[in-house]
Amino acid sequence: MLAQTRAQFELTQEQRAVGALAAEIAQREIAPFVAAWDREHVFPRELYGKLSDAGLMGIIVPEEYGGAGADYVSYALAIEELARVDAGTAVTVSVHSMICAAILKMGTPAQRERWLRSLATADSIAGFALTESDAGSDAAALRATARRTEHGYVLRGRKQWCSTGSYAGVIMGMFRTGGAGARGVSAFLIEPSLPGVTVERVTEKLGIHTSNTCDLAFDDVEVGADALLGEEGAGFGNAMTALTAGRIGIASQAIGILAACLDESVKFAKERVAFGKPIGAFEGVSFKIAQMAMDLDAARMLTYRAAALADAGEPFALPASKAKLFASTAARKHAAEALQIHGGYGYTSEFPVERHYRDAKITEIYEGTSEIQQVIIARSLLGRLD
Repeated sequence: MLAQTRAQFELTQEQRAVGALAAEIAQREIAPFVAAWDREHVFPRELYGKLSDAGLMGIIVPEEYGGAGADYVSYALAIEELARVDAGTAVTVSVHSMICAAILKMGTPAQRERWLRSLATADSIAGFALTESDAGSDAAALRATARRTEHGYVLRGRKQWCSTGSYAGVIMGMFRTGGAGARGVSAFLIEPSLPGVTVERVTEKLGIHTSNTCDLAFDDVEVGADALLGEEGAGFGNAMTALTAGRIGIASQAIGILAACLDESVKFAKERVAFGKPIGAFEGVSFKIAQMAMDLDAARMLTYRAAALADAGEPFALPASKAKLFASTAARKHAAEALQIHGGYGYTSEFPVERHYRDAKITEIYEGTSEIQQVIIARSLLGRLD
């Protein structure tokens, strides 16, 4: 796979089959309903059982735990096809898969057996709790605490913008077990049904209305020692490892949004007539579409390369940052261009480009902002100069 990234990248038949399966399910189970879901801010909980039955919730989980055992390139293709129809569904699957990857890499055999099988096959969704009011991009500044006890830990604190927190069967949460800074942070696998875990509010967002984002309260939540994911004090590194894998998913989500914008723009440019001819005949429109298509291909190649490196066991953090930065920037830029091509129609909810426009922006923010990605890329070239 790595060799393919150095020459002409060709998808395998198996990878194409995964993408085709995700596209088929998205068209059948999501496309007819997504406009209403978006309008009503519905989290379609029943959808994820269908995605689980199709193997998409356990797409990167090994077969020994009931998953599909697919590679990261297949995962990227699946997220792209879901996002092409609904970005909210795509990010839910992406975050779920990110946490599966973290458990697979850092979990004990008992944790893998307990959680991976459930997340891959039992219609259970994983949630993520890292951000706090004063700890976003500076994640090492978090204040929520995990106090060691004779039987495990007691968790206390508040988390905001928790992905799928209202519906999760398990939450990967970051809490401070030691002193200040990154080395004092540990990761835990928490059952939301435990006493003391409360959904304080559901966040209203500009876009991705079909995804669930909430604030969670942890009020003296008692967990066993077996809830610790990885070593104590390694939580910040665990979070960064999870986010690195997650950036492939968010890049793929952005690609799906961009691909949808291209589809809609081409269709509209052929059908809409002005001054006696289709608007696609005018350079002001056709050049926008040409740039859109070029950036879509470039975003795909960057993302497939990062995914292929992950599959090959090679370092992929830097390629994943490049892929996320480029794909998210292109998605936001071309979603605006797609709306412009549609003119007044694009500003109404009668056409999906309005939804793609709202959905695109978040890809530049979560799983590491565009500014954080630029820091990572710049430091790889310059080192730390401060």
